[in-house]
Amino acid sequence: MPEMKRLLEIMQALRDPESGCPWDLKQDFLSITPYTIEEAYEVADAVERGNMHDLKDELGDLLFHVVFYAQMASEQNEFSFDDVVRAVNEKLVRRHPHVFAGASVETEEALLEAWEQQKGEERESKMPESEAGAAASALDGIAATLPALKWAEKIQKRAARTGFDWDELTPVFDKLNEEIAELKREVEIENNHERIMDELGDVLFSCANLSRHLQISAEQALRQGNRKFIQRFQQMEKTIATQGKAINEYALQELEAEWRKAKELIRGAGDETPGD
Repeated sequence: MPEMKRLLEIMQALRDPESGCPWDLKQDFLSITPYTIEEAYEVADAVERGNMHDLKDELGDLLFHVVFYAQMASEQNEFSFDDVVRAVNEKLVRRHPHVFAGASVETEEALLEAWEQQKGEERESKMPESEAGAAASALDGIAATLPALKWAEKIQKRAARTGFDWDELTPVFDKLNEEIAELKREVEIENNHERIMDELGDVLFSCANLSRHLQISAEQALRQGNRKFIQRFQQMEKTIATQGKAINEYALQELEAEWRKAKELIRGAGDETPGD
């Protein structure tokens, strides 16, 4: 792959101690991580917008970050880019015996069960020697640096695989309503910020659980809700601008009326998902 080889050479040149780029040279694993997260979100944004040109560019940026980490690790004699590729190749083959080893999998449920069993064995193999033989938690290995909604989903999925889950939607809604009621009680108490935050966290956790049971990504649902709000708000701003007034000159009741008009205009133009 000549282009991949060229990218590795470019990365090495950028990190050359004598002739490299000052910005690239001063980076380390911690300093580059926020940029990596940003690039991953930009990939997701391009996908959501259905823009293949932008997706190609953003995937390139994300690949560059993989090469960046591998270069820094290589400088410390930890691992190389080839080691990264070799490790993921081995992992993919190991986790897909039904594709690469002739194993038979009858159903998708059996496939997921085998996948989780393999991942569990991998987590156990990574445990420090001092913890060898200790019972591994079903929640081990979930990155706490995930976005909070995604983190909640991962925790809930892992817990559900142990049987700690409801089989139907009704108790999921009941739990959400219970948490909202508890939040309302705490809000009525003065100087109660910590308890309010605690209960609000429970509400959001329950919302993520509801999303999981509905087989909807909570993260994607909220992103869609954010985009929808922006679209409606900007339409409202445009309508108000044609009336020669500033938005902050309107009373809340008037803004509510303009908001409803904006929703109808967008729906009429077919720019919004039906039923929103």
